[in-house]
Amino acid sequence: MSSIIRKSLLTSAQSFCSAFASQTPPPEILTKHFTSKTDDIIVLEHGLPRLAPFLGREYRGKDGFLEYFKTIGEQLSYKDMTFSNYIVDAEVRKVSVRGQAVFTNTKTGQSWDEMFTYVLEFDEEARVKKYEVWADSGAAYLASRGELS
Repeated sequence: MSSIIRKSLLTSAQSFCSAFASQTPPPEILTKHFTSKTDDIIVLEHGLPRLAPFLGREYRGKDGFLEYFKTIGEQLSYKDMTFSNYIVDAEVRKVSVRGQAVFTNTKTGQSWDEMFTYVLEFDEEARVKKYEVWADSGAAYLASRGELS
């Protein structure tokens, strides 16, 4: 049974990450990959809120999800996103994955290569209910100030 759950979680995580890599619009990602219990959705990008407006706070529910992606989309764009090193913990229904991409601050035009980590927590139907991000908030901050060298 655990191997079936593990495979289901891995497949869901890979599909979710593929949607991000291909720049699928957030409303479509929400519909296709997140829990139907939209009040249970949590999005959290770890970091100090003073470094970027999308850091360090929980965005809850469908509206919170859409607000997070609107806020981050006003600040950053990305390209060449890839994912690897998926680690599945079937007991707690979580998948950790390493990603990398080139991010660009939309106001200053400064870009940087970044490695980041997602931790995805899934519901009983293998749909994402919690999406956590650990990324280089320092680079995002410096790029927002035009100070990335």
